[in-house]
Amino acid sequence: MPRNPIPAIALAGPTASGKTAAAFAIAEALAPRLPVEIISVDSALVYCGMDIGTAKPTRDELARVPHHLIDIRDPLQAYSAAEFVRDATRLITEIHARGALPLLVGGTMLYFKALLDGLDDMPAADPAVRARLEQQAAAIGWAGMHAELARVDPQTAARLAPGDSQRIQRALEVWHVSGRPLSSFHTIKTEAANARPISATSLFSLEPENRTWLHERIAQRFHAMLAAGFLDEVLRLRARGDLHPDLPSMRCVGYRQAWESLDGLHPMASLPERGIAATRQLAKRQITWLRGMPGRHTIACDAPDAGAQLVRAVCAHVLGTGA
Repeated sequence: MPRNPIPAIALAGPTASGKTAAAFAIAEALAPRLPVEIISVDSALVYCGMDIGTAKPTRDELARVPHHLIDIRDPLQAYSAAEFVRDATRLITEIHARGALPLLVGGTMLYFKALLDGLDDMPAADPAVRARLEQQAAAIGWAGMHAELARVDPQTAARLAPGDSQRIQRALEVWHVSGRPLSSFHTIKTEAANARPISATSLFSLEPENRTWLHERIAQRFHAMLAAGFLDEVLRLRARGDLHPDLPSMRCVGYRQAWESLDGLHPMASLPERGIAATRQLAKRQITWLRGMPGRHTIACDAPDAGAQLVRAVCAHVLGTGA
């Protein structure tokens, strides 16, 4: 990997902030002088068969601009931040070699941070430690486990919801196995990080000045997903027989709430409210992550001319012009 950052642009933002439309606008604006290829930075878009609930770009949209890291995993499989860094780094190099601009677009902030800062090698899963944590959780509940995590790793606890059992368990497992908080693995600059493929100054962020604007878009999108057949999509996934709600894929926002409703854990009538609330919580965590990324260029996504502002800023950064 070259020591100097490869020319690339990153576009981040919370869910429903307009990243997909903005990415196409950037690609079209740059196309006359520089072809663009999009690398997805989204831990849900990697999964095949999860289209409606992830707001995956349509076939027509995927055909307009080359896309990468979409539909690369079966929902039964996991996909880690380390795998993303490996794949994205390779793709950035290949795209640049083709004379194109890599445009990294998404809302999985851990992936962005891993690519920008690097990740230390985290300890492997320890079944014995995990079993003990599950026993402890059965006794005190995941809210109690979250409180325990806040004691040993307040930085990680602050970005996790008390009900996020999978990530709370993993963070506590890392603590017990290594004696180090999970957050320390996300912030230490390793030699690999010093050779990172993009720089923080190439990160553009769509962030709302008015949270109400974003909340309304989240609600509109969730209702649109339901109207488009989201529940039928989840029913098809359940019908496979090999998926379960503890998988990372099925714990994605929306899918988890739909699965629980289909299991009868919550009334089906409450699904829209629960799904919208969970998505708002996700957006809040994404914005918190972004605010911890110094050097980013921020565009107010709720501004009437947000798209035009972003295109001008990216063109100026890439080409030295606002045209």
